[in-house]
Amino acid sequence: MCIAKSVGLAARNDVADVRIVQVLLNLNSEAWRADNRPPLSVDGQIGPNTIDAIRAFETRAMGLRESDGLVTPGDATMARLLAGLPPGPTKDKLGLVMPRAMPKRIDLYYEPLVKGMTRYGIDTPRQIAHFIAQLAHESGSLLYAEELASGSAYEGRVDLGNTQPGDGPRFKGRGLIQLTGRANYRDYSEFTGIDYVSDPNRIALDPVACVDVACWFWQHNGLAPLAEADDARAVTKRINGGYNGLDDRLEHLARAKALLGL
Repeated sequence: MCIAKSVGLAARNDVADVRIVQVLLNLNSEAWRADNRPPLSVDGQIGPNTIDAIRAFETRAMGLRESDGLVTPGDATMARLLAGLPPGPTKDKLGLVMPRAMPKRIDLYYEPLVKGMTRYGIDTPRQIAHFIAQLAHESGSLLYAEELASGSAYEGRVDLGNTQPGDGPRFKGRGLIQLTGRANYRDYSEFTGIDYVSDPNRIALDPVACVDVACWFWQHNGLAPLAEADDARAVTKRINGGYNGLDDRLEHLARAKALLGL
């Protein structure tokens, strides 16, 4: 489902859910908007304009005789809103999966994501859904390209290849799916031909590298079969080493699936 709670009259109206409905209404505007009516402001605030737009969509686009001014998870109105979306990946769809993402961050990463997923064969609806959901959680909805913690917890982690003093902070997580540890930085450097071992910060500073390393990690760690099996727990464990943030990952996954018709 694309929204977690109801939106409209006498509804829960969580900010993220309202933003999603506002975007969906704008993307379907030709089906309900009068010629002189401006698009909705996507501000996450419920108000008469959004409620009137829900009513107009239900009566004009869906042909209902009356509207209750309400959209609930999985109802006919939400199904019709999703059915009216344009095909293929778009910035709007990425914003719907990550309603808390800032538009400027979506602008920054959208093209690298489209190219990266194509390059690495992340191209089936199920893989795309799982990949974007994991990336959304790992990056805080595209906000972070580098782990907030110092990385000292990784010091001396031989399993990560951190064998030299200072390797923990030096090779802390970077990229939209965080690359961590000297061994992983070495492997990615060998793959790309770019020396990220001597300059690990370079990954966090380059939007293309931030995305590319996430796509490479997905391919390198064999995540495609787990995603195709729709095993979100297994995907999470392979990325995270455990199940940290599983609920948030599942929330993003549910939205991605809804947008991709899964």
